[in-house]
Amino acid sequence: MARKVVVKDLLEAGVHFGHLTRKWNPNMAPYIYMERNGIHIINLYKTAAKIEEAGEALKKIAGSGRKILFVATKKQAKDIVAEKAKAANQPYITERWPGGMLTNFVTIRKAVKKMASIDRMKQDGTFMTLSKKERLAVDRLRAKLEKNLGSISDMSRLPAALFIVDTTREHIAVAEALKLNIPIFAMVDTNSDPRVIDYVIPSNDDASKSIESIMSFVSEAVIEGLSERKSGKDDDSDDEEGMANKAKAPKKDKEDKPAKKVKAEVPSTDEEDVKDMKEAKQPVRQKSKKEVLNEEE
Repeated sequence: MARKVVVKDLLEAGVHFGHLTRKWNPNMAPYIYMERNGIHIINLYKTAAKIEEAGEALKKIAGSGRKILFVATKKQAKDIVAEKAKAANQPYITERWPGGMLTNFVTIRKAVKKMASIDRMKQDGTFMTLSKKERLAVDRLRAKLEKNLGSISDMSRLPAALFIVDTTREHIAVAEALKLNIPIFAMVDTNSDPRVIDYVIPSNDDASKSIESIMSFVSEAVIEGLSERKSGKDDDSDDEEGMANKAKAPKKDKEDKPAKKVKAEVPSTDEEDVKDMKEAKQPVRQKSKKEVLNEEE
């Protein structure tokens, strides 16, 4: 069971600090508690409720075996998101968002396959047959692909959801997800528009402590969903194995019960009965015309 979100922990991490009041987005008004020293303060009770709501949805997605793509390219969020995504065994983008990452996914997959083909060249010795200049160019290409796409090399199809830190900065990722109707989970600060986000987590998306606090809850929910899926699979395999063993087991023969003694009917030995039986078996002989006339006389 994932740990419960405590408002005090969020307060200590500075999740409640929003942006300057002059930079706010009016659509974030429902999540703002007050204004202090020209800075908006986020209502942490609403943040806690939204974290739990998003956590439940992420747990279901992870439990279904689908992937969640984590996106954070800002400096203070890169390492934290990469670490939490790795722990949850999910793909992530922490470098520049490659244009068409979702809408032109086929091309992105080709680039990932190119990286795999270079690795095969190095293993089978083809790489060493190239000239020194060509090897250097291939190495540079491999390093570039690894930097931008290495974290999504295992993502063979479009993700089931996106988790974004700072939707204003990652507006291209948001636009692509909206075009493909992919659910968006996001840390939304007071300067962002929450209307286009499916699961809004109102929070400070600039401070590393705040990002780490939210990402901890999110990654725990994903890990819990994966563990439930794994345990469910184990239970199913045990049931199948039990059924197979039951099918293979020889059926127990019913205990041989002693046969009931049937009393044989002894035919009657009376002479009259035997005579009657013999007569009954013999065919009836029709009388001749001469015998009929003699009887009449």
